[in-house]
Amino acid sequence: MTRDSGSASSSQPSGGVPAPHDGVLPIPQPDGQPLSHVLAALNLARVEETTFTAPSLPALMGRIYGGQVLAQAMMAAGQTTPDDGDGPRLLHSCHGYFLRPGKVDSGLRFEVEKLHDGRSFSTRRVHAIQRETPILSVIASFQESQPGRSHQDRMPIGYDPEMLPSAIELFASVDHPAAQFLALTGAFDIRHTAGNMYLHPAHDRKAEQCVWMRARSPLPEGTSQLLQRALLVYACDQVMLEPVLRRHSIAWLHEGISVASLDHSMWWHRDVDVSDWFMFRQHSPSAQGGRGLGTATIFDRSGRLVASAAQEGMVRVPADGMV
Repeated sequence: MTRDSGSASSSQPSGGVPAPHDGVLPIPQPDGQPLSHVLAALNLARVEETTFTAPSLPALMGRIYGGQVLAQAMMAAGQTTPDDGDGPRLLHSCHGYFLRPGKVDSGLRFEVEKLHDGRSFSTRRVHAIQRETPILSVIASFQESQPGRSHQDRMPIGYDPEMLPSAIELFASVDHPAAQFLALTGAFDIRHTAGNMYLHPAHDRKAEQCVWMRARSPLPEGTSQLLQRALLVYACDQVMLEPVLRRHSIAWLHEGISVASLDHSMWWHRDVDVSDWFMFRQHSPSAQGGRGLGTATIFDRSGRLVASAAQEGMVRVPADGMV
């Protein structure tokens, strides 16, 4: 289940996504190709050199999905970095705070601040603005492609995503407005190795889980690494706090539950292709005070460690005395 986040000339982000007509996109509506709407939302319109605008996707309860605005911020930052003729600098890390919940009935403006451009690294700060109020603040770093020593953790073995039940198929089979909405709009197929927690609490009260994901439809030919990495952060926000829920036997449909992302950090280690299966190995080391921390190492299907992530979020249930 998804959570809250907390007239210009258009620019063409690499990856083959068409530029918006008149620099403005309408709010995309649900249909049978939800990934196309995510790509449209990530196709920002450039207003000035470091200012961009973008629409929001439809979302439950009318609040912007946090992964959307964070991915849009990465697209904005990446379009302001230098290219010395050897290809664009690659997004390798971001650290952001969700400041306020956004509303899907109003567009977004992204203001990029150029903090540093060195020989190897570029650093950008991005504010996502809605109704003249910041809803997200994030710093992102980009690096030239360079050689160096390499090692990584090993991916857990023994899981075949094709043999696991699909969350999309589950949503489509459930007569509930939220489930039907997610079946229509979910851009990624999500498959848990030890059972999901959408309708019922997990049987295993563990603070760990493994989840497979991939985009539900093909990406345009030549999709850039900037867009691929932005799509990964978009997908990531859907599951980062699930180890907290699993550890405390809480389902997403728990009555009165309140869950929201507070901050998000991510590191990209290797090239990403979200059109093929990638796996989250997740853990929650702690929960306290209505907050829980989730971590993830993310592998592609061949076993390459492509990214790592950490997120703290608010997790409140009525029995705890504060919602």
